[in-house]
Amino acid sequence: MTDKPDLWIVDDDQAVTQSLCALLNSHGYRTQGFASARAFLDFIAPDRPGILVSDITMPGMSGIELRHALLEMGVDVPVVFITGYADLGLAIQALRAGAADFIEKPFTDAVLLASLERVAGQAAPAADRSRLAGIRARFETLTEREREVMSLVAAGLSTKDVAQRLGISPRTVDIHRAHLAEKMRAASLAELVRQAVLLGL
Repeated sequence: MTDKPDLWIVDDDQAVTQSLCALLNSHGYRTQGFASARAFLDFIAPDRPGILVSDITMPGMSGIELRHALLEMGVDVPVVFITGYADLGLAIQALRAGAADFIEKPFTDAVLLASLERVAGQAAPAADRSRLAGIRARFETLTEREREVMSLVAAGLSTKDVAQRLGISPRTVDIHRAHLAEKMRAASLAELVRQAVLLGL
C-alpha cells in the first residue's frame, strides 16, 4: 500500500515516457503514460488526484497549453514541466503562472524524485508563511547587485543577457549567481525562480 500520488507522464517521445514510468514505478508511484496532451485531456477528470509530469515542448499542444486547457476544464493538478535549456524562458513563464516545478534536461533520477517529493508534500499555509519569512530574511542578506542578478535570472534572462543589462562580464554574473544561490539556499534555477515568485520579484 502506498500513499504516494498517481503520476501521469505526458511526452511525445515514447521511449522517454516508458523510461520515466519504469523509474517511478520502481519507487512506489503508480504511473500512466500519454503520448500527447490531447490523449491526457481525454483521460483526466476534475476529481482525479495526482501529479502531471509533462514535456514543455510537444507537437500539437505544448505543455503550457495543456495546463491552460486543464484549468479551463476545472482540473487544477500540480504540474512538473520537463524542459530543455532552449525552453528555459517558457519554463520560467510557466512557473510564474502557477506550475509546481520544472526540471532541466538532462536530469538525474535523484533530481526528478526530489522534485516529485517536494510537490507531493506541498506545505500547509502556516508552513508556507514560515518558509516565506525565511526566504525574505535570506534575501535581505544579498547585496544590491546580487538582488539585481536574482531578479533578472528569475525573469528568464541568460547569463549573457544579464551581463549586457548590468554592464558587467558574464563571468561576474556567474560569480554573483553562485553567491546568491548559496545565500538563498537555492540548489537549482527552479528553486531560485520559486523564491523570486514568492518574493514578488
